[in-house]
Amino acid sequence: MIPDAPPLDLRTPYLNAAGSLGFVPKDASLPGGLAPGAFITNPISLQARRPSQGERMLPFPGGVLLHTGLPNPGLRRSIQEYGMAWAHAALPIILNLLVDEPTALRKVMPNIEALDNLVGIELSIPADASPQLTAELCAAAAGKLPVIAQLSLPRAEELAAPCLAAGASAISLGPPRGSLPGAEGRLLNGRLYGAAIYPLMLAVTQAFARAGVPLIAAGGIESEAQAAAALVAGALAVQFDIGLWK
Repeated sequence: MIPDAPPLDLRTPYLNAAGSLGFVPKDASLPGGLAPGAFITNPISLQARRPSQGERMLPFPGGVLLHTGLPNPGLRRSIQEYGMAWAHAALPIILNLLVDEPTALRKVMPNIEALDNLVGIELSIPADASPQLTAELCAAAAGKLPVIAQLSLPRAEELAAPCLAAGASAISLGPPRGSLPGAEGRLLNGRLYGAAIYPLMLAVTQAFARAGVPLIAAGGIESEAQAAAALVAGALAVQFDIGLWK
């Protein structure tokens, strides 16, 4: 981590995952009555995104595959619609940003940093991003607010070092991607959630702890006991995803 990376300050180590509770904290209750340390918004892209067409969810024995298109109104409209709610929310807000172009990200950062009650940015790094693009995105977002680089779980160990060197304050684990046959036999590609991810997440968490990397663990955490195990394994915080949807 670079010396001047802003520290990530959370009230508690318990968080919702991006996409699990909407854009504003209407009901941020967590399993076991755990008190959330902040509220993470749904992913927000620079431009508006529409929902995907056709099948969006396929269950499998270890969880569920989602292909939603990550719909959102875009950053400008999101600030217009939700900015006041974020400013007056009882919980501090972490904005999840879905972006793949460093120059465009750098241009919008002053507007983001001016938002009230924002305590961090979770930067959703594309699953196929190169180490160079990953570092450029983190550098473009680095500034007044702590940057959490959200990395797809299978590539987290590969990409963590470039993120921290470019100014990220912490790493969070994003869902891995996979494919399943849909109703008509065509493969549906999407993000994977559920119990099958949990053992993989714990192994990566241990590896990061050994390397001294600040990590927010996520992947298949559904209960207070599972969250506690991830914290014992070395995570600085944990995110609940599918456990909230259930």
